[in-house]
Amino acid sequence: MLTGGGARAAYQVGVLKAIAELLPNRPNPFRVIVGTSAGAVAAAVIAGRARRWHKAVAEIERVWAGFHVDQVFEVGGWKMLSAGLRWLGSLVTAGLLVAPPKSLFNNRPLRELLARSVSWHGLKRGVQRGDLDALALCATSYSSALSVAFFSSHPGRQEWTRRGHIGRQADLHLNHLMASLAVPFLFAPEPIGTEFHGDGAMRQLAPLSPAAHLGATRLLIIGVRAPEDASAHQPPATRLPAPGPGQLLGYALDNLFMDQVYADQEQMERVNQLLRCDPQSMPGAQEIETLLITPSEDPRDIAARHIGSLPRSLRALLRVTGARDVHGSRLASYLMFESTYTQELIALGYRDAMQRSGEIVAFLDRRRADRSGQEEGAQAQQRRKTDAVGEGREDHAG
Repeated sequence: MLTGGGARAAYQVGVLKAIAELLPNRPNPFRVIVGTSAGAVAAAVIAGRARRWHKAVAEIERVWAGFHVDQVFEVGGWKMLSAGLRWLGSLVTAGLLVAPPKSLFNNRPLRELLARSVSWHGLKRGVQRGDLDALALCATSYSSALSVAFFSSHPGRQEWTRRGHIGRQADLHLNHLMASLAVPFLFAPEPIGTEFHGDGAMRQLAPLSPAAHLGATRLLIIGVRAPEDASAHQPPATRLPAPGPGQLLGYALDNLFMDQVYADQEQMERVNQLLRCDPQSMPGAQEIETLLITPSEDPRDIAARHIGSLPRSLRALLRVTGARDVHGSRLASYLMFESTYTQELIALGYRDAMQRSGEIVAFLDRRRADRSGQEEGAQAQQRRKTDAVGEGREDHAG
């Protein structure tokens, strides 16, 4: 499962790079792939090239390591100024003479990049050949306010309807991916069928649920923010300035992309504990193991070191919204699609994964390890039988 996180998703690329090196000769280990928002990009690329997933990861790294903001959304000075003037004109005329823009940024460059990078035909072929079981891209319906997991899998996989979220079998294409990426206010909503959809994290009260419905029994979650320990928080010595709109938007994105993931993982672990104590308490339910990998260093601190790499127009926007200094680097860390920043996040993800290499390999290779253990046990039992026969022959000869 690849969570949302804007530019912070470069961290996930580093983790995937490490996994590809740790399993150099393995076929695709991710039978079910679930992507939300920025995490949906890597999810779609890998699913579209599941048979050659090592090369897919290498291609994702190449793109992310060379990223620039203008590959994601238009940031030219005139583009930003015209968008600002349109907002102002709409406000002054109450929307009568000038219609309000659909979003703050135009992400047409990203649409063009993804149209070249994702193989939807490869996804269909991979599912048919058994290279993977399912891909799910999560979005939010603006009409029903439901979290929708659009998924591609074998025809026998059942759709589902639960409180607040649904799963729908779909012929996945670029619109589903762009819908999952459509962060409210920042990017325009995406039409799918008769409804408009936006970022998949908005209404995800149970973000781990789609993977479970698609048959996952072990869930590797790659996040973009380390859990914060409230008990370790110390208030500053002096009062900080009141947060500006940019800082508030940064907090909203934090909540949007990760808080529900942590809450759902805790809930899943409670269910697992209940099943271990009393398997009959929930008939038909089964344990789902989870392994969560998150940054060991705060992406805000990394972003603060690279503010100067942003285009001048975007730095001006951050300054106007009060997110230009170190206290506003939370928002910048989501928008900084610049290679100096993404390369450092990739390196961090790679280091973090390598430091947990044994844990990751054991988790992803659990079935193979179990099978190997059974084979070793059978071989040991055979050796004991052989030794016993040999000892019997020696006694008979004596």
